[in-house]
Amino acid sequence: MRRPRRTPAADPVARADHASSPDRAAGPPRDGEPGGEAGGLSRREFLGATGAAALGIGALGMPPAARADSGSGPPPSIRRYRVLGKTGLEISDIGFGSGNCRSAALVKHCYERGINYFDTAEMYRSEGWARGEYVENLIGEALQGVRDKVVTTKFVAKADHDRHRIMGELEASLRRLRTDYVDIYLNHAVNDRARLENPEWFEFVEMAKKQGKIRFSGMSGHGGKLTECLDHALDNDLVEVVLVAHNFGSDPAFYERFTKHFDMVANQVELPRLMKKAHDKGVGVIAMKTLMGAKINDLSRYQRDGASLERAAFRWVFSDPNVDALVISMKNEELADRYIACSGDRALRKADREVLEGYVVAHSGDYCRNGCSACLSSCPASVPIPDVLRQRMYYESYGSRRAAREGYARLGAGASPCLECASSDCAASCPFGLDIPTLTRRTAGLLARS
Repeated sequence: MRRPRRTPAADPVARADHASSPDRAAGPPRDGEPGGEAGGLSRREFLGATGAAALGIGALGMPPAARADSGSGPPPSIRRYRVLGKTGLEISDIGFGSGNCRSAALVKHCYERGINYFDTAEMYRSEGWARGEYVENLIGEALQGVRDKVVTTKFVAKADHDRHRIMGELEASLRRLRTDYVDIYLNHAVNDRARLENPEWFEFVEMAKKQGKIRFSGMSGHGGKLTECLDHALDNDLVEVVLVAHNFGSDPAFYERFTKHFDMVANQVELPRLMKKAHDKGVGVIAMKTLMGAKINDLSRYQRDGASLERAAFRWVFSDPNVDALVISMKNEELADRYIACSGDRALRKADREVLEGYVVAHSGDYCRNGCSACLSSCPASVPIPDVLRQRMYYESYGSRRAAREGYARLGAGASPCLECASSDCAASCPFGLDIPTLTRRTAGLLARS
């Protein structure tokens, strides 16, 4: 099996003076005071989503305090940059996730605010854009001729794809992006080790690097076999960058503080170890899905003492030194500015923990944790329950209705068998107490319609 070759980072994004320090901050990070311990909850209070007050968050249901980043001062901008592993690429700590992008103007807005890391994929589509369907077109229009930025695009390279098929997909992406190369090319949504063992992928990577069409390669993932795939990729030096789903709702260490007496199965227990393993090997680590499904829901009631949900969630991610950056989908300029205002924040405060715990309590009954997949073996009809519920999240929480319908259609029958299923085997299979039959049937009703 061919291994991906390391490629020296090139100017202007690689800086030699970062060899001794991986960070460059545009301003001093607003580190907060250390957090305190939260009180305990009963399992009923936790799963019943009624225990917010028990966590000391009684004010969550009251009108929120003024936002920490509001006011008449200068617009928010990126305040921290991070060298991405051994690639030498210097990227903004908050990256532009393009899954919900609908205009080139939004891309330009974020670039002008200091974002220099733009993540996209050939499968991302832009709803309502009259001149084309691909988000890559929007990024290409906005950033044409701009070289002081880093672009990642992704393609689902399957176990039976050959190098010519993958190269054709890359070249199509380059045309849409209006560039002759991308900085990072990822094998998208890897949840099958056979895809990492396909020698054609590595033949493609070597060929694309020699031709100057990509600089670095890696994988993204958020499925139930993420741990297995990451371990294999890291042990065999198959990746230079990884993009993984990681948030306060999927790490056992977060739950242990206030659920240690619950009869619950830990989720993604290996991911913190794997991120450290990647970091120690010089692999760049980028986090996604950082808001635990919180996108279009009313988040104002989860604000406390200047800690908004997004600020608290991002601080939680960045309190882990093994994470280089995060990407977050940006749908409009107002939302983008809220996220960008969080740049530079790293230390998790007591108020942040309380906000996050309050959100977990309120939404634990409807959020399917990335990578858990404990329910899969319970379904007699082999419904891909986590994939079905992820499309429901895109539809209901992200507002990405077209993308959700397209993703659901790729599942074949999807949750259709659930509509007439008399079995209750899946009902008690979720360690987090999700009512799976109700959620899958609702998803089938929402997404089976054209």
